[in-house]
Parts: sequence; C-alpha cells; structure tokens
Amino acid sequence: MQPTADFDPAHLARSLLRRSRQGALATLMTGSGDPYCSLVNLASHPDGSPILLISRLALHTRNILADNRVSLMLDERAEGDPLEGARIMLAGRAEEVAEAEQDLVRRRYLGAHPSAEAFVEFKDFSFFVIRPNGAHLVAGFGRIVDLKPAQFLTDLGGAEALLEAEPGAVAHMNEDHREAMNLYATRLLAAESADWLCTGCDPNGMDMQAGRDTLRLDFPERVSNGTELRKMLVRLAGEARAKE
Repeated sequence: MQPTADFDPAHLARSLLRRSRQGALATLMTGSGDPYCSLVNLASHPDGSPILLISRLALHTRNILADNRVSLMLDERAEGDPLEGARIMLAGRAEEVAEAEQDLVRRRYLGAHPSAEAFVEFKDFSFFVIRPNGAHLVAGFGRIVDLKPAQFLTDLGGAEALLEAEPGAVAHMNEDHREAMNLYATRLLAAESADWLCTGCDPNGMDMQAGRDTLRLDFPERVSNGTELRKMLVRLAGEARAKE
C-alpha cells in the first residue's frame, strides 16, 4: 500500500515507536522453543529502536540470552475497541547494550521511566536494545503494511554532534523552557495543557511526556547538531505562539 494524504505508514510506525512506553515482548522458551509473551516497559534509542531494562532473573531475559530472536507488539491504546487503533509488531534481535552506549540508553530510559531509578543499579538488571529487521503495521481496515527498518528507524549518520548536545538540550528545555514545551503540546500537537517534559531529541524530532501521556514533535527539517536543534526549537516556539 502506498502512502496517501491521510495515511503515511512509515510516519505512523515511527510515531508509535517514539510514543510507546509499554509493549508485549515475545521470546522463545529455552529448551522447548515455545513462544512466551510478557509485558515490558520501554523507551526509544535516538534511532527509534526500543530500549528495555530487564532482570536476568526474569524468564524473558533468560530466553533472550539463549536465543535473542524476539518480537514486540506496540499499540495506540485507543479508547473503545482496541482493534480500531493502530499497532505495530517489530521482529528482530535483542542485544545487550555495549559499555560505550550505557550512558545514552540509561539517560533516555530514565527520562521515560523515572521510577526505574530505584532499581537501575541492581546487578541483575541490564539494558537491551531491540534491533528490528522488519515491522508489520496494522492501522485499520485495508491499512496493513510490512515495513523495512530504513522506513521507520532514524538515520543517525552525520548527527554525532547532535547526540553529544542532546543531554544538555533536554536539561535546558526542562529547566528553562517549560512554557515552550506546553506551547508545542497544546498549539502544535493539539494536546491538553500539562507539565510536559522533554525526554529526548534526535535528528527528526523531540519526544515529550506528561505523566502517562506521550507526544512526538516532528521537525519540518532534519537537524544534525546543537545549534540547528536550538534554532529549530526557537522556530517552533514562534510558530506555536503565532497560533494564538
């Protein structure tokens, strides 16, 4: 199915990945190979891949360590009939996070799940990232699409400077620009006024959260460094104020 004016499957898949905070994780049981499904919390890597913080005492973690093939179901949690909402099934492999990326994934995960601060240092907990090899999107009748990773993941090539600037940018937005965050939410994304926080930035947009509610603010153009990010956020704040 080709994208239309009212349905862009790649954009919807990216949005679901960025906004989801829980999902159903399917792993393969050690020994038997039988399917096993569990509910997990998640956050998003800058490229959009799901980040998990899971205990080695959990059955799903033991399954992953024996065979890291997994699938992950995410859905919109739409009101009414849940089958009316969009959902996506990712297939891929769950890889334990390397030491070089520990700070990045920890920061992004705790931004999405602050309560995990209480156990993130426990020795049995580890971060994993699901590296997708494909996705199956169901967005209603006749809107069923298979997607390749390049269609829903964010290319981080050339954005190293942005990733270096991201921690400071997130802290700055949350400490000094909460009014702008609320303007993005209410005037650009038609959300309710709330204590919106920035949980992460990447070349294509910014992730926002207020309690259990999440939003994705897409940028009209790609940014690749801290200066471009600042200019983009100032520009979008101006556009939001102009909607008064």
